[in-house]
Amino acid sequence: MPLAIVHSRGLDGLAAPEVAVEVHLTGGLPSVTLVGLPDTEVKEARDRVRAALQNAGFEFPRKRITVNLAPADLPKESGRFDLPIALGILAASGQIPAQALLGHEFAGELSLSGELRPIRGALAMVLAAGGMGRSFVLPASSAREAALASQVRVFTASTLLEVCAHLTGQATLAECLATEECPDDGNDYPDLAEVRGQAQAKRALEIAAAGAHSILLAGPPGTGKSMLASRLPGLLPPMTQAAALESAAVLSLAGQFRPELFRRHPYRAPHHTASTAALVGGGSVPHPGEISLAHQGVLFLDEIPEFDRRVLEALREPLDSGRIHISRAARQAEFPAQFQLVAAMNPCPCGYYGDSRGRCRVRRTRSCAIAAGYPVRYSIASIYRSRSLRCLRKCCNTHPTAKRRRWCGRAWRKPASASCSVSERPTRA
Repeated sequence: MPLAIVHSRGLDGLAAPEVAVEVHLTGGLPSVTLVGLPDTEVKEARDRVRAALQNAGFEFPRKRITVNLAPADLPKESGRFDLPIALGILAASGQIPAQALLGHEFAGELSLSGELRPIRGALAMVLAAGGMGRSFVLPASSAREAALASQVRVFTASTLLEVCAHLTGQATLAECLATEECPDDGNDYPDLAEVRGQAQAKRALEIAAAGAHSILLAGPPGTGKSMLASRLPGLLPPMTQAAALESAAVLSLAGQFRPELFRRHPYRAPHHTASTAALVGGGSVPHPGEISLAHQGVLFLDEIPEFDRRVLEALREPLDSGRIHISRAARQAEFPAQFQLVAAMNPCPCGYYGDSRGRCRVRRTRSCAIAAGYPVRYSIASIYRSRSLRCLRKCCNTHPTAKRRRWCGRAWRKPASASCSVSERPTRA
């Protein structure tokens, strides 16, 4: 049969719409034509697929080959369609049975030798395919993260030959099962007890973690602002399964997800030269920014007065709604962005305003565009004994539970835009 249809998935933001790869062979001069809004990466698949089929020992048809990626109005990007195109050509030329393709969805980039390379967004693709009743065939490294969804059967393959042997019945692909989850008890996070001194700042972190408040740390250089911020994820309550999958799917879109970090709160600390598109997301093909990659975790903005004012102003809407909608002329995308903001700054340009040793050379304080978002200030006694991370986490996790019980039956949501501020002073260990 000169026509074969292979099922796959594209990416449109966090959604993964179904894509049908239709391959048709006809007489005429040998050529390969790709239609259906393919970008440059997809168009280059014709050369990768040709070399992969020949090096795997298959015959590349010397006919006119037309490959249609449907729907035609959905832009197609990346090399995830290499494997579906190769299987479509083999099925249309009669080298593998076309009926064996119906119960599977395929995605994977091919090397010239026929090996399968990992792809971005595998977890988002499997989550979208949950109700279709088909199994998924993915490269080995991508299958490990996709198996976390536990909604469809995920088969792992290393080469094109293994996939073809599975479809012809000569061998069976190994099913990738989700690894046993490790409890998120906080042992994998940096311990707050490692920070010596800074009693007031530690107490402020506990309050911020318990109430989901944003926090601004102000103090001279070397007082431990960055060290304190990096320990906030360990104080946050454990993520639910749905929240962990959503956070992992966003990281998978950027190719930064590791299965061993599943259910761990992400921690992102972009440099102060980051642009608006890098922070909130953007591009001609919208990609998630730092606020989305920090979903269900902590976004740390060090040296916040050095950030461009327009970059900081772009954080207002995501802090309030927990989502970011990116609109471009050709495409729109929406990403989750429910993060906890931690900012740090020096009190003056030299950094030593208010220092007891009189090292300040400027004698004036600094201001920043976002400082007005931290109206509440805490005055807490400096006598404070450092407790272990396990003890602090148990205390912080008790407050959200009590709050939900107290507000049961009323309109209440996580106060992502609430905030507090604390100033740091150097302390001796």
